[in-house]
Amino acid sequence: MSLYDYGLGTLAQYELTADRSARTRGALLCYTAQGLLILREFHGSEKKLEKQQELLMKLQENGINTDYFLRNNQESLVSKDKTEQRFTLQHWYEGKECDTKSREDILKSVRTLARLHILMKMEPVEEYRERSLREEYLRHNQELRKIRKFIRNKGASNVFEKNYLASVEQFLERAQYAVKLLDETDYDDLRERAWREGQVCHGEYNQHNILMLKGDHLGTAVTNFGHWSFDIQVADLYRFMRKILEKYNWNLELAGEMLREYHKIRPISAEEWKNLRVRFTYPEKYWKLANYYYSHKKVWISEKNVEKLQNLIRQREIWENFCRGMFQGLSSVTVRNSCTEQLRKTLTIWGKRYIYRG
Repeated sequence: MSLYDYGLGTLAQYELTADRSARTRGALLCYTAQGLLILREFHGSEKKLEKQQELLMKLQENGINTDYFLRNNQESLVSKDKTEQRFTLQHWYEGKECDTKSREDILKSVRTLARLHILMKMEPVEEYRERSLREEYLRHNQELRKIRKFIRNKGASNVFEKNYLASVEQFLERAQYAVKLLDETDYDDLRERAWREGQVCHGEYNQHNILMLKGDHLGTAVTNFGHWSFDIQVADLYRFMRKILEKYNWNLELAGEMLREYHKIRPISAEEWKNLRVRFTYPEKYWKLANYYYSHKKVWISEKNVEKLQNLIRQREIWENFCRGMFQGLSSVTVRNSCTEQLRKTLTIWGKRYIYRG
């Protein structure tokens, strides 16, 4: 049976009842004596969930609103209904998702992320460490070539496949260039330092997981930490920025505002700045669309994915110009790591320099 048939029954394990409930994306909102809670099916590792709860409570205690879990009457974070389906119950908030059309919401979300990253540190656990970016990019590049070969061998029979074959060489060239840039940086040292410090990434920091709280013009809540891992934290900043900037046609001015707001709260080091450049250079969205197509191997391809691919192809030149413009302060001297100590403490955004004390 579905979540909506049996999920509410697990509330008894928390000695709670719902005055009313409402469906939301993949979950059930419950209005209870303890306030607004959210009930979700759970399919993950309970061991990792305990570490997630440790992180959420640390953030909560330091003024960051999170969707921390409630323990049931057995002191467990996971409850089973009578069909043995597992559920979790979390604190929730009255509010709306970050509006990507609102610069105020976007910049508030960036400031929240910066504060989040200052606090998101835990004792490192190897099994929750994110894989190497170099390893990931090399694997993705191989997949792009494999998909190219697959379509060539069978023959392009639809718009998506024809567009892919017509564009793959240009995007693959950028992908290979990103690997070259990565190899010219101190990525391994940066990754190792982040690991030693126990830096944690949210993993899915996007507009859907940031709530603008009702009745609190300054308040936000960050939710859905299920993809957290130990990694270089600017990975979160990159992911959030990429999703926003795709909607703004890679607007340099907005990108500069976002980076400045983050940098004022949690300074971006020279090494992290280079890592951001690498991440923005890699055609991640292009690979995701291609990988989705290949892994599903559908004869029918959704019009939505065809449109997404066409948009990427149309935006390619603008995206490449964005990368050149945004990172113009990263000279070849800086990339070779022979920059002075003063340069290490300087963030150059769109030709403007911001100095901080590290």
